[in-house]
Order: sequence, then C-alpha cells, then structure tokens
Amino acid sequence: METAALGCLIEQRSTEILNPHILFAVHSVTSHSEIPIPQLTEADVRRHLDPARVLQAIESAFRDRYPSITIPARTHVQLYLLLDADTAQPRLIIAANYLTDLRTAVTSAIATKYLARHDASTLGIFGTGRLTRTHLQLLPQVRNFQRILICGRDPARTAAFVDEIKNDEIKNRNKNDVIPTLRKAKGRDLTSANTVTKADGTSPAADTLLRNCTIESADPRTLAAESDVLCTCTSNPTPLFDGQDLRPGTHLNLVGSFQPHTREVDTNTIARSARIVVETYATLSEPGDLLIPMQEGAITGDHLVADLHELITGKKQVRQSSEEITIFKSVGCALEDLVTAELLR
Repeated sequence: METAALGCLIEQRSTEILNPHILFAVHSVTSHSEIPIPQLTEADVRRHLDPARVLQAIESAFRDRYPSITIPARTHVQLYLLLDADTAQPRLIIAANYLTDLRTAVTSAIATKYLARHDASTLGIFGTGRLTRTHLQLLPQVRNFQRILICGRDPARTAAFVDEIKNDEIKNRNKNDVIPTLRKAKGRDLTSANTVTKADGTSPAADTLLRNCTIESADPRTLAAESDVLCTCTSNPTPLFDGQDLRPGTHLNLVGSFQPHTREVDTNTIARSARIVVETYATLSEPGDLLIPMQEGAITGDHLVADLHELITGKKQVRQSSEEITIFKSVGCALEDLVTAELLR
C-alpha cells in the first residue's frame, strides 16, 4: 500500500502520481474523519526518524521508484498530511521542519557519495542554522572527513555555533542512539566503497565521526579555498564567495537558494563546473544559481549532465577526473518527502 506526503498517491497501473504540495486546511480534513488522526510534533519526528534509514530510503527511491513517479511543482509547507492511497483517508499529520531539514541533508549526502572525490577530507558549510546541523549529521556518513569548516554571516555568532556543536558532540559521545548505524538493506547492500563503513558493513554513528574531526570557523575565502566538499545552507540572496577561490576537484552541494532571482554562488563557480547534477529536470525553472549564469550566456544546458536517478543508477557517469569541480543543485522534491514520511507510519 502506497501513501504520499501532503497529498494522495494515486496508483494508475505502474505510474505513481504525487499530488502537488498544498498546505491542506488540516482542520477541515480531520473534522470529517471518523477515526482520530495521529499527529506527530517536531519532537516526535526528531525522535522517530532514523537519519540512516532516511538516507537508505531516499537513495533507493531515486534508484527504483523515480521512473514511475510524476513529480509536481514544489512549494513550502508547515505540515505534511499522509494519505492512504486506497481509501484517501488521512493516516498521519506530520510537523514539517525537521523532516524537511533531514531529507535535504540526506539528499546532499547521497550526491556527495557519488560525486565527491574518495579522498575528500575537508567539509565546508556556509550557514549556522538548522540545515547546517543536519548536514553535519549526514555528510560524515559518506566521506571520512578530518576537518570541518563553518562560515556564517557574523564571525562571533559563527564561533559560538562551532562551540555549541563541539559541546553537543562531547555530550553525545557516550550515547549509542544519536544516529543508528546504517546497516545493509535486506537483499541489497546500499553501502559502497564511497561510504564510510566498519568491518561489519555498518556505518559509524555521526558523533563518532565528528569526534575524529577538527571543527573550526572560517572566513568565506578560506572555506572556499580549502574545502573538498562545500555545502551552501543559507538564505543569502547573493553569492557567498568568489568562485575563483575554489580548488580543483571540489564538490559543491547548493542547498539554500530556490528562487530565480537569488543565488548562493557566483557565475564563475557555475562556469568552472563542467558537470552539474539536479534532483529532477523539472526543477530547472527555479534556482537562480543556474538560471542567472544561463541568462548571462556563461553556461548552456550541456552543463546539466544528470539527475539523481541517472547518477545513482549509473546511467550517467558524472565525475571524470579528480580535478573536475562538480555541483549538485538541490531544491527539494516530493519523492524525498514521501519516502521520509513513509518511515513514520
């Protein structure tokens, strides 16, 4: 039985159609329901969602379910309503913030697994908000980082954020349930040589991985110049750094910008990358990170070489050398929401 987040999943033979992400008037839906609908708060979602299972589920979905799904336009939501596909009855109401933050970081981690150099050792993140926290949880699951750089708008606040992350890591050091291990999926090993694994095929907990890293604040130029994997997790409407500062072989996950007139990286950054991956080609009308350089004539559609399905299945080979700069542009899509919400059933 299939379900969908914020809309019903309509089964039409082999095709799944996800209704557009519309914020339902939940009161009107629930008031007509004869059976009380379970509601999960942000705390509930945080407690019950296993980031490692989300990583596994989203990677599997882009590999196997993506070809049979029609993905609608993306909108911002505050709640997810999970509907039964057979009866169209609401099954679960889910607070959206942590779920969205987690699936966004998971998608960045999947892109990093397939696009970053295997020897990447320095992770750089622009931003000090919720998305940075989830990226710190997930990115060390797929690469063995030794150093993490953080850059925010205000140096003092950035330093305080770094201290907070370090203190959290110390508090969680002896806890076994911070992030459950990423285990082999039944019947298929979803880990690979690209994923940090232990001898038993599991992935170390995130607190263990962070324990092996030095975490420090950095200015924009240092972060851009010294990161092997760089994530932009901000609401900044203008470029965060000079693309000329990037070193060869860097992989970038561009996360924060989602409107045609805003961007987190400059044209030089995009032009230096000969290979750009997107979640789905349907999102190309949204991100200014790509649209503005196209309008300026700096790049063409040939720079967009694959979507996540093509990348994960190996239909498209993206990184051709250790010197290439690769980019994953993320704006979010309904498939990620769906498979994450399904884990909460």
